[in-house]
Amino acid sequence: MITGELKNKVDKIWETFWTGGITNPLTVIEQFTYLLFIKGLDEVETKNEQEAALLGIDFERIFPEDKQHLRWSKFKNLEATQMYEIVSNEVFPFIKNLHDNKDSAYAKYMGDAIFMIPTPQMLTKIVDGIDNIPMKDRDTKGDLYEYLLSKIATAGTNGQFRTPRHIIDMMVELVKPTPEDIIVDPAAGSAGFLVAAGEYLRKYRSDLFLVQSLKEHFNNHMFYGFDMDRTMLRIGAMNMMLHGIENPNIEYRDSLSEQNKDKDKYTLVLANPPFKGSLDYEAVSSDLLKITKTKKTELLFLALFLRILKTGGRCACIVPDGVLFGSSKAHKDIRKEIVENHKLEAIISMPSGVFKPYAGVSTAIMIFTKTGVGGTDQVWFYDMKADGYSLDDKRTPIEENDIPDMIARFHNREAEKERKRTEQSFFVPVEEIRENDYDLSINKYKEIEYEEVEYEAPSVILEKVETLEKEIMQGLRELKEMIRG
Repeated sequence: MITGELKNKVDKIWETFWTGGITNPLTVIEQFTYLLFIKGLDEVETKNEQEAALLGIDFERIFPEDKQHLRWSKFKNLEATQMYEIVSNEVFPFIKNLHDNKDSAYAKYMGDAIFMIPTPQMLTKIVDGIDNIPMKDRDTKGDLYEYLLSKIATAGTNGQFRTPRHIIDMMVELVKPTPEDIIVDPAAGSAGFLVAAGEYLRKYRSDLFLVQSLKEHFNNHMFYGFDMDRTMLRIGAMNMMLHGIENPNIEYRDSLSEQNKDKDKYTLVLANPPFKGSLDYEAVSSDLLKITKTKKTELLFLALFLRILKTGGRCACIVPDGVLFGSSKAHKDIRKEIVENHKLEAIISMPSGVFKPYAGVSTAIMIFTKTGVGGTDQVWFYDMKADGYSLDDKRTPIEENDIPDMIARFHNREAEKERKRTEQSFFVPVEEIRENDYDLSINKYKEIEYEEVEYEAPSVILEKVETLEKEIMQGLRELKEMIRG
């Protein structure tokens, strides 16, 4: 986790941006990111120089002989105006044209980078600040970036808001990515799900890095993320690269439109698609409308997941509660499609404060496998009441946390068969779901146990009330006496 000292350094730099008039958090992160990248290039070059000197060999330079003055270690000590000239007029154009290979994430990401720091004094302060940040290992880089992203406190457009890190990690642990998976988030934002899947594999399946083909797959063909916000794409690509994924496939795409031709391509979907959107039919790919004729993005994304997954592919996604019980034809159609033609594994109901302070919506996690031939026999429901944080706008850490219990139960569903409907998790057979119009809300099936309370006979209660009343009157008389006296 990020240390207090590192936080303070980042906060100071953030403040410099803020007081200098750059107040949009996304712009701050972007400018911050470019400078981190420029510093990182110099560190890579220095490391290569040292190795080459040690082995007495040549290497391919990032900075040619005539561009050495563009390196961080060279310009960071210059006088403010001189530094500003070099960074704005030379370093930025240089890094933008660094990779002629226009397909790399790097090129896509840096292609329209704009230098926005307004004054030499401000740049000097920021460069000094960043220079003091230790960026030695991948973990520090990742933590630093996570902390920067947590500062996007304002919900963006398109119902965009950050999925809390612990919820992302929880979903990744539920689906347990494998080294062969091809993972996609069609509404990727800052790429949190993809990063967490990568970190999970490093932690539990690190042997994959010993197999050349799997390592290649991890760095080049495992992770795909799409979004319609270019700033978020740049931030997402950077997030992945700082977490050590060399060439993530992060690109601009309207996932629901005809331009998205993906079909039977991925083995795992991890997503928290936008809920609030309402699109024109013309803007939506016609094959999605065949499954659920609607303008609601949360339903269309479910249809999209079914299309882009390979048979046997899995999905864990967040949906607003309305998806589970909505009574429109479109709502029922998509639920029926998943239950009847594929295999719905689980519905995990989350408390409504999970997305505060951004939004107070009640949400659930749906986990299903694409089969094309049905297979839903019974659906596992879990009622998550606490996630380790208070459910108000402050979201302070608390003791109560159902997440470890829920993950353990999910991975041992054999033992869940005997559970009653009054417990926190239970199975519901598919026949019952059919009978209920494919309603998937937990409250439809949950039973509440009412404890029988034995009351005393009315005559006894009345007697007790009379005795109490006498005592009160007696007390009042004594009080009056005291006041008079």
